[in-house]
Amino acid sequence: MDLPKSWLKEFVDINVSDEEFCERITLSGSKIESVKKISGDISGVVVGKIVEIKKHPNADKLVICHVDIGGGANGLLQIVTGAANVFEGAFIPVARHGATLAGGLKIKKGRIRGEASQGMLCSITELGFTTHDYPEADPEGIYIFTEPQTPGADPLEILQMRDVVFEFEITSNRPDCFSILGLAREAAATFDVPLKTPEIFVKEEAGGSVNDFIRVQIKNPELCNRYAARVVKNIKVAPSPLWLRSRLTACGVRPINNIVDITNYVMLELGQPMHAFDLDLVSNSEIIVRTAGAGEKFTTLDGIERALDDSALVIADDTKAIAVAGVMGGENSKVTPGARAILLESANFEPVNTRLTSKKLGLRTDASGIFEKGIDPNLAETAVNRAAQLIEALGAGEVVSGVADCYPVKRAPWEVKYSPDNINKLLGTQISAGQMEKYLARLDIETKNGAALIKTFRPDLKIEADIAEEVARLFGYDNIPVTLASGGGTPGRKNRAQTVEDAVKESMVAQGLCEAMSYSFESPKVFDKLFLRDRAAVTIVNPLGEDFSVMRTQALNAMLNSLSINYNRRNPSARLFELAKIYIPNAAETLPDEILTLTLGEYPADFFTVKGYIENLFDRLGIGYSFNAVSSYPFLHPGRSAEVFIGEVLGGYVGEVHPRVLQNYDIGARVCVASLNAEIIKAAAVFEKTYKPLPKFPGISRDIAFIVRDEITVGEITDLVKKSGGKYLESVLLFDIYRGEKIGGGFKSLAFNIFFRSAETTLKDSDIEENFTKIIKNAEEKFNAKIRG
Repeated sequence: MDLPKSWLKEFVDINVSDEEFCERITLSGSKIESVKKISGDISGVVVGKIVEIKKHPNADKLVICHVDIGGGANGLLQIVTGAANVFEGAFIPVARHGATLAGGLKIKKGRIRGEASQGMLCSITELGFTTHDYPEADPEGIYIFTEPQTPGADPLEILQMRDVVFEFEITSNRPDCFSILGLAREAAATFDVPLKTPEIFVKEEAGGSVNDFIRVQIKNPELCNRYAARVVKNIKVAPSPLWLRSRLTACGVRPINNIVDITNYVMLELGQPMHAFDLDLVSNSEIIVRTAGAGEKFTTLDGIERALDDSALVIADDTKAIAVAGVMGGENSKVTPGARAILLESANFEPVNTRLTSKKLGLRTDASGIFEKGIDPNLAETAVNRAAQLIEALGAGEVVSGVADCYPVKRAPWEVKYSPDNINKLLGTQISAGQMEKYLARLDIETKNGAALIKTFRPDLKIEADIAEEVARLFGYDNIPVTLASGGGTPGRKNRAQTVEDAVKESMVAQGLCEAMSYSFESPKVFDKLFLRDRAAVTIVNPLGEDFSVMRTQALNAMLNSLSINYNRRNPSARLFELAKIYIPNAAETLPDEILTLTLGEYPADFFTVKGYIENLFDRLGIGYSFNAVSSYPFLHPGRSAEVFIGEVLGGYVGEVHPRVLQNYDIGARVCVASLNAEIIKAAAVFEKTYKPLPKFPGISRDIAFIVRDEITVGEITDLVKKSGGKYLESVLLFDIYRGEKIGGGFKSLAFNIFFRSAETTLKDSDIEENFTKIIKNAEEKFNAKIRG
């Protein structure tokens, strides 16, 4: 945001150097990026009066001018020029010997075709400006003042080029500071001087009422909170006066004509973008604020036809769109020199929608840049009245009585509770409550009974900490005393979840596995490669490509891809693990469930090796577990897979990958994998170790062999023994599996060592006989087991 010093002084009386102004305003929270002079480094230029013109004796296209630059006889210069528009009596800018012009051009006296030339007559370009800034200037000749001037005067001062512009860096949470008034308010608070706001009074002398000329309807109040409009008749489109053009130029805005310039002037002064429509081009005297139709075509003021979607807000009449709301007006309603009456628009548009529309159209304007910050809707009527006032004052039109104002939901001031004690604790200061009130009053914030009344132009003030910041910046950050931090130290440590994750990784690495890392998004083709039936997945809106278009619902595909790469690069073996999230769609929520998952993969390998990795991990974490043989996973070998239970909860699976899946991944070795829910592991992990004294009494060991059908698992027999063994049972250990002719086909012999012990006494055979008999009986009843002799 550019702030001309001359414009600032209309609002506040500040008599400090530019350096002090920059330092103090920056320390109060309004950062100045740079300071520049509008006139640049131009020097040595004065006003001259051409008193005589003679033909050059040695050149047909040159003339010799005698120019009075003041100072009596010593102020008469002879200058040779080729300009065709000069005449005797003309007042022109003259660059004397040693002068510097725009672009660093140095002027020296010399001779031109044998005649002395003691300087140069200047065009508007050589002063660093264009005919857009000064339309009265001859684009191909010397600049000639339209009014008599004093020879020797500073022409840059007369042309209002002697000004300083402060460039501010405004944060997006301060939309009020995207205006001259907002920055002047900050300057007034910083230097503790009164703020002089413009007195706005509109002379309504055109006759009639605004309701006779226009009706306003807002169909999407969530996107347009307010729409205020005035009607001005008997329009006279012409160049703006010098003071108006120079202020726009100083702020980097190109002057166009008085109507457009006034709307831009109000935008800069008050921070409210505006637009003017030719009222005769508004059909049926009706303004409708609505969303565009899908694919609706619209030609903006820059002459480009643009396609809109149904999210874009437009200003329309009853037949067509006439502006893209908050971005740019349309070519079909622009104000031309032949316009008889205009409609002045001052509205308030929803910030996010304005930004998205501007981005989709590739059309960023000064107006959209302000609207997307979120401006005060209560500013709309003030701005439209200010524009009407300026149009009347410049004789550019006559204002119709009244404002067509549609304001569905009014924004009111709000209160923020604060405590001086809390603010002092937060800042480390000892500022009195009365002094805080004075600081806030300088910012136009009223205080009463421990509450600050926030006006609607300050949307950034919501909580007590915001009030503390306002106090701090006016008190002066450099005045806050330096103090040492108080309070006891808190040792840093990892939380439980991080500790478990570290333990998991350490266990895997200790067992010889390497950690893998893979993408969280993958191709929908994965469902076919793994023969998965449930294909629900979260689809990515802007994917890198089809191969990365969904969020993974399992980590097995990534693991098999990693093993495939290793296998096809002739790595003889690979043992990998990955601890990463999978994403399960949640019908009740917008976002998916993110589940941390531990995935293991190895080739060449067998089922029991990978199963052993899991057992070692659970033993380290103090987790109770069991395995249950299954054949329901389509990507696992039906006879070499099992579900893993953590306590009584299903925690994952382990098994050998099905041969048909290995073909899909081009792996020619046996691969075993496991997938465990790490969230369940973290909940079940126990790090506290309980130690028991070594047993004092001997135990009783019994061996027994059960003959059972092949489909009965070791785990099922083990669980039965544990449940039937009674209180003295200490351990159950499988030590032999036998299949052969002696027991018949389809059967196997499982031999277990069962150990009993008491911590209180030496056991006798009679103490365990009942439970041992119970084990045999239950095995016979449940599994039709026979005892092998």
